[in-house]
Amino acid sequence: MATESESNLKVNIETNAEEDGEPDTDHDPHYEPIISLPEVQVSTNEEDEIELIKIRAKLYRYDTSTDPPEWKERGTGDVKLLQHQTKNTVRVVMRRDKTLKICANHFVTPYMELKPNCGSDKAWVWSTLADFVDEVAQSEMLAIRFANAENAKKWKDMFEEAKNIVATKCDLYKDSPHNSSADDSQEEKADSSDEKELGKELEKLKLGEKAQKENTSHEETPEK
Repeated sequence: MATESESNLKVNIETNAEEDGEPDTDHDPHYEPIISLPEVQVSTNEEDEIELIKIRAKLYRYDTSTDPPEWKERGTGDVKLLQHQTKNTVRVVMRRDKTLKICANHFVTPYMELKPNCGSDKAWVWSTLADFVDEVAQSEMLAIRFANAENAKKWKDMFEEAKNIVATKCDLYKDSPHNSSADDSQEEKADSSDEKELGKELEKLKLGEKAQKENTSHEETPEK
């Protein structure tokens, strides 16, 4: 038969066990926020573009400011080819993981050429005269490395398709009369002006990229 002290001890143990036990899982308190913030729509500047391809990769840039020049990692993330729905331009866009900061942003031109990195089937090297990573056009030599040869081939094939898309638009512009009569709509005039500017830029890129190609023969991306 339990004594009074033993009974009190048992009650205290059971009471402490209930107090120290797991909280009631059915209890779901709701607290109204002190300050209500409106939902903000953030623009990615990709709303008018179609995603042709998106693959995870690692990007490098050739830094000529060092002595000797060397390849430096620019970021790891998803690289995409985006085609504008009305202008039919295609650009390379790549954002870093987590921060989503832009590490590549430039247009594809018919004169760009992807070259393998010393025979590697997982990496490509190419040049651009106008990469807008910092919102200012910079001439860059870039290298990109994929996880496997299959992804590298997919990127190569779609890159060539993107070049054809841009080249087709340039050919259509070249073969069209482009009247500037008073009957032309304001939109047609704007398109004509854009195409003329694009044609001029493509000619500049063609000359510049031809000169830069000579520098790629002895430059290698970092070891795997």
